[in-house]
Amino acid sequence: MDATLDHVMMRVHDLDESLEWYTTHLDYEEKGRWEADTFTNVFLGPEDVHDQGALLELTYNHDDRTYEMGDAWGHIAVRVPEDELQESYDELIDNGVEDYRDPESCGNRYAFVKDPDGHEIEIVKRDHGEKWSLDHTMIRVEDADAALGYWTRKFEYGETGRWEADTFANYFVEPAGAADEAMAVELTYNYDGRTYEMGDAWGHLAVRCTDLDETWATLMEREAPDYRDPESCGNRYAFTKDQDGHEIEIVTR
Repeated sequence: MDATLDHVMMRVHDLDESLEWYTTHLDYEEKGRWEADTFTNVFLGPEDVHDQGALLELTYNHDDRTYEMGDAWGHIAVRVPEDELQESYDELIDNGVEDYRDPESCGNRYAFVKDPDGHEIEIVKRDHGEKWSLDHTMIRVEDADAALGYWTRKFEYGETGRWEADTFANYFVEPAGAADEAMAVELTYNYDGRTYEMGDAWGHLAVRCTDLDETWATLMEREAPDYRDPESCGNRYAFTKDQDGHEIEIVTR
């Protein structure tokens, strides 16, 4: 199964403000747009995004609704060169981005900022990929074994890294053979048995496939939730959910 991560979608209150923020501070450019009667989707990424690199999808609903962030979704992470973490963070702050979690407070291993809607963006050190390209998306799960089993069985993902601390664990998963520049999923599991609120400010993860109907049939054989099948989506895409209710879109590119 070709299940490379294609994009991550999140909702914004002011499309123009968000586009200015991402194009100004992360040097993103518009890669595609879908204008519907009630909403607009805009796809963004670095100029030289890798073929297997993921894009950021901003969804703007025209009815001026507001969103709840929830805590089931965590953050997106973007890459900077290994020796440019502090420099990159300082550049963002100097250009008006709010100081949220600087490198020193994070052991000089990473840092965090927020976009205009409060979506958290981690800055990570990487020796591969275009600067500011998407490195991973973090979601919180209530059962680590179930979450790892889901991504392994449904999408044939493998574990590519883990961090086990005293109170939590992070597991990174992605398809076998994925390029270093591809986006990963970070599964965060807290040991204290807490539950999470999904919220609606975050939307979904999307994985790409070569044949929508064939991939959907495989997912149904593997007992993935039948949330929105291809026919209900005009045979252009489909949606399933993971064990915690995170939405996963299936798309062709």
